[in-house]
Amino acid sequence: MAIEALRTPEERFSVLPSFPYAPNYVEDLPGYEGLRMAWIDEGPADAETTFLCLHGEPTWSYLYRHMLKEFVAAGHRVVAPDLFGFGRSDKPVHDADYTIDFHRGSLLALVERLDLTNVALVCQDWGGILGLTLPMDTGDRFTRALIMNTGLPIGEFLSEGFAFWKNFAATAPEIPAGGLVVADIGDPANIFDALAYDAPFPDDSYKAGVRRFPQLVPVEPDMDGIDLMKRARAFWSTDWTGESFMAIGLRDGVLGKDVMEELRGVIQGCPEAMDVPQAGHFVQEYGGPIAKAALAHFGLA
Repeated sequence: MAIEALRTPEERFSVLPSFPYAPNYVEDLPGYEGLRMAWIDEGPADAETTFLCLHGEPTWSYLYRHMLKEFVAAGHRVVAPDLFGFGRSDKPVHDADYTIDFHRGSLLALVERLDLTNVALVCQDWGGILGLTLPMDTGDRFTRALIMNTGLPIGEFLSEGFAFWKNFAATAPEIPAGGLVVADIGDPANIFDALAYDAPFPDDSYKAGVRRFPQLVPVEPDMDGIDLMKRARAFWSTDWTGESFMAIGLRDGVLGKDVMEELRGVIQGCPEAMDVPQAGHFVQEYGGPIAKAALAHFGLA
């Protein structure tokens, strides 16, 4: 049965002075036929290392503009998809279409379609909740991980900040995507950032994913996804043999220092985290120095 979805008009993305990258599209991913997924693909197609940059809620690949430049300048390929419901990708209109398995499956299908190898996972927020479950089911495709404010929740309380955000998303008449991100960024934010983060959503009918994602985080017993998160935790603590790097936005009241240090303890071989005092939840807005530090740590600068 086809999934009813909206497609953001391309003109909504016509004023992006900080993001001059042409999108790529696919509409026939197995199991997602008819839904168009968008991604940015920059740097040499035959680069030895590919940085797979996964955004969260309510953002899109624009969030990686500062990090993307550093990865490409160092000679690497960057693939930054927009999850269904966000960015330039199609937006299912019904809340019930948004599930962890639905979005995880789409990312696995894209990795297979592009045949990505020697992948450095770069993730934050839902990009981590989903992305950290990918390496255990993709053979040896993933060799590195750069992890920022995210988690692998297993049915337990995350933080007061997340509880507030979940309630807000469930009850607010409209969620101002651009305003939320710009308020979190602080001083460096500008009108073009606000426009960019609002661009995917011409009106509230496009925001099913924005509304739904906070309700899907498995923070209560018996929620969908808990078994998957537990399996991922077991993988990262016992089977992961790649290199890891962690950066933490210290102003984040949702997935901040305490949540991230707990996660760091799960990831085998993860070194001491890079604290980013000026960054909030959307750490990538201060991502240039993080990307440089990660490249140096991985020996890829």
